[in-house]
Amino acid sequence: MGADSPREMIHRADSPREMILWLKLLTAISFLLSSPSIVGLRQQQELNPSNLLLAILKYKHKAPTPRGRRSSKQATSCRESRQLKRIDKNKKMGGTLQQQLLLFFFLSAVAPQVVRAVKPIPNSNLGVEEGDNSIGIIQKDIIQTVNKHPDAGWTAAHNPYFANYTIAQFKHILGVKPTPRDALTDVPAKTYSRSLKLPKEFDARSKWSHCSTIGNILDQGHCGSCWAFGAVECLQDRFCIHMNVNISLSVNDLLACCGFMCGDGCDGGYPIMAWRYFVQNGVVTDECDPYFDQVGCNHPGCEPAYPTPVCEKKCKVRNQVWEEKKHFSVNAYRIKSDPHDIMSEVYINGPVEVAFTVYEDFAHYKSGVYKHITGGMMGGHAVKLIGWGTSDAGEDYWLLANQWNRGWGDDGYFKIIRGRNECGIEEDVVAGMPSGKNMVGNYGGSFGTAVI
Repeated sequence: MGADSPREMIHRADSPREMILWLKLLTAISFLLSSPSIVGLRQQQELNPSNLLLAILKYKHKAPTPRGRRSSKQATSCRESRQLKRIDKNKKMGGTLQQQLLLFFFLSAVAPQVVRAVKPIPNSNLGVEEGDNSIGIIQKDIIQTVNKHPDAGWTAAHNPYFANYTIAQFKHILGVKPTPRDALTDVPAKTYSRSLKLPKEFDARSKWSHCSTIGNILDQGHCGSCWAFGAVECLQDRFCIHMNVNISLSVNDLLACCGFMCGDGCDGGYPIMAWRYFVQNGVVTDECDPYFDQVGCNHPGCEPAYPTPVCEKKCKVRNQVWEEKKHFSVNAYRIKSDPHDIMSEVYINGPVEVAFTVYEDFAHYKSGVYKHITGGMMGGHAVKLIGWGTSDAGEDYWLLANQWNRGWGDDGYFKIIRGRNECGIEEDVVAGMPSGKNMVGNYGGSFGTAVI
């Protein structure tokens, strides 16, 4: 069984004192990861264990001076006294920040996924408006407003999937954490020649009809795991497209074992980091590690909100070896925020993962070409983009598969207006190419041309 994450260790603390120690440790980690030395290592892609240990040994925390305030030398004696008391208390409770960071370093040798990445700074473009979170997400006035709007272009309805959801519960399943632009500077952005001729309409389900996974509609349940579903679904589709192998990959592996590198599991994550996990660690099959198997119920589940599953690194099927069931991606990249480039990528390589901002009215989508009409901002969501077309009314659209089961939307699918970056749908598009690693051992010579 894998090591507990710091979040789990806090929850399992045997005493208030132990809980405080873990909280102080996490605070120390955040200070270190924001220090110039670590930021420099991250930018140079040299954040390895040796450099991390050296940075900890050299590390001296210096609190930033807020704008418009006096420096520490100008602080009042009262403020200095409080600071000295905090330092003294810190030493009594858990040692210096440096000691706490050294403890973290050695703990991370047991659970290395904890130190792989820094959580990006929240982006206001994917924020959540304040309001009454206790009311139901399905609201008659929203349905009426959309259906009476002369330029809506889509139909709203009472979606049974969210019949008992409050706004707070709806926000919880919107699990995309916004990634700041500077965190993507080392991620290549693919572009395509304008000379590439593309059809006016395209559906990946039709082009690759032998790939049954492309048409699957899954159910993330009461977990903010959309970022993981979108990535896993696209990668398994691409294994079929490029290697002629129909496989179902494990969302649970990514959700439980990617750790801080990907975000917070059921409390949200970063799509691009999911693809990096595929490159570095691979992902096992769903048969080896099924979605939420360890909580004893099938999604959409028996709890109001799922806890992040524990990373066990052990197949549920006897005689299956975890490492042997891993499937990898060669790379992780984004696609330039241009409709032609996105269409070209899907047309040549298969479905891509996209993230966008969700508003209240989206929960009511039934059919047509969605555009935001009414309701507050709820959060970020990730889905699988599988095609495009033009409606009878002349509106260009993207065709996407959601993971809220077939009871939501248009049999689990939805269309959103194309070409104007509606809700940011064309900004965060990520993907990767499947690798041939482990393929011979799992499938012999029955798969197509491997990308190694």
